[in-house]
Amino acid sequence: MITLTRLNGKSFTLNALYIETVEAFPDTTILLTNGRRYVVKESVDEVNSRSLTFFQKVNLLHLPQEGGNTN
Repeated sequence: MITLTRLNGKSFTLNALYIETVEAFPDTTILLTNGRRYVVKESVDEVNSRSLTFFQKVNLLHLPQEGGNTN
């Protein structure tokens, strides 16, 4: 889950697993797999960064641990 801010200043939490696309129109618009759209204050890069952090936190990217054996 990532926390984002609507244009009216209210925060909400979004399940990053359902993000299909993130685009700037010029406001950042997030399209979910169910067709819903959210317009947020955060930049595209910030949404991507928060999503990546979430995926790493729940180990969905299966990235090797830093300094660990890659075999």
